[in-house]
Amino acid sequence: MAKLYIARALDLASLIGERSLFLFGPRQTGKSSYIREEMKDIPALIYSLLDRSLLLRVLSNPSLIREEIEFRNLRDCVVCIDEIQKCPALLDEVQLMIEERGIRFLLTGSSARKLKAAGTNLLGGRARTRSLHPFTYSEVADKGFTLDRAMDSGMLPPHYLSSSPDEDLAAYVNTYLSEEIAAEGLTRNLPAFARFLQTAAASNARMINYTNIANDAQVARQTVRLWFDILKDTLLGFELEAFTATVKRKAIETAKFYFFDLGVVRTLRRLPPIIPESADFGEFFEHFIFLELRAWIDYRRPRSTLSYWRSQSGAEVDFIIDGLVAVEVKSAEIAQTKHLAGLRALREENICRRFILVCRETRPRLVDGVEILPWRDFLEMLWQDSLG
Repeated sequence: MAKLYIARALDLASLIGERSLFLFGPRQTGKSSYIREEMKDIPALIYSLLDRSLLLRVLSNPSLIREEIEFRNLRDCVVCIDEIQKCPALLDEVQLMIEERGIRFLLTGSSARKLKAAGTNLLGGRARTRSLHPFTYSEVADKGFTLDRAMDSGMLPPHYLSSSPDEDLAAYVNTYLSEEIAAEGLTRNLPAFARFLQTAAASNARMINYTNIANDAQVARQTVRLWFDILKDTLLGFELEAFTATVKRKAIETAKFYFFDLGVVRTLRRLPPIIPESADFGEFFEHFIFLELRAWIDYRRPRSTLSYWRSQSGAEVDFIIDGLVAVEVKSAEIAQTKHLAGLRALREENICRRFILVCRETRPRLVDGVEILPWRDFLEMLWQDSLG
């Protein structure tokens, strides 16, 4: 039986038609499947450095791929190299072929961290960069999507489509996160790194307090900073910067941190299934909307900014897009006046032009200039690029 493949929202074909492209993303986000299914008729050649024999040959002779391309006399075409971070020296050859033969390269990998560590300049502006996220709502909305499923299994394709997501998530966390990502930080102290991951997951969607996390993980504060940087560099988490342009109410400047997948957070925190009645549902619902916004920006609006606002007096708005669209997220089935407090406080600053409350109501309505939107309506607007 053929494996189910779900088309992705990222349009690489248009991007690679113009210039070379780096495509980064954590393991199991579907980079190889994307190339196999959606790019199969585009590259003239595909090299996968997961092929151990090929990797060893390229490591010993980085000119190997260029020599094969010269033998075929390829010009003005697309060549794909999967897992490019396994051989950073290849990028010198890639740059040469871009300049001399007009070849456009699709270069995939788990992160740019190893490439930067090797002193590579990432082709000096000759290539764009995109990130592949786990599934988004727009990709699976018509395939039986439910919030319960997204919160329990997460949206990484193998886990979302798995009949045993808990087992697969445990393997992912124990092997990939705890061992391979720890290796990025050159640490052999796997128990300490595992404690850090669990502590960071407990602080998910909250302002980062390096000192408290260091104390709980029993490691130095500077080590915690390094490990957070590794999570960001490997796209396993994102910092949400504070919006500080308000004048009437002074804003807090501390960033928040969100992991890249709901299922990974649930597994790290060893939580039971997330249901609407659980204490964690509101946080996971907010996290779900954040991940949709983050993916939408990376796929559709790479120059857009995403931030949050919290005044020193406690007024807060979950997300602000480009400093213009304010979005508050509440898991309530019926929005109440108290849920509008943060948006109203921010509106007094006369900065944003649109105010939205995303919740679990079933029909959209307008209250005092605030759009109250069911979460599905909001996400359909988002992926139709109609938020403004």
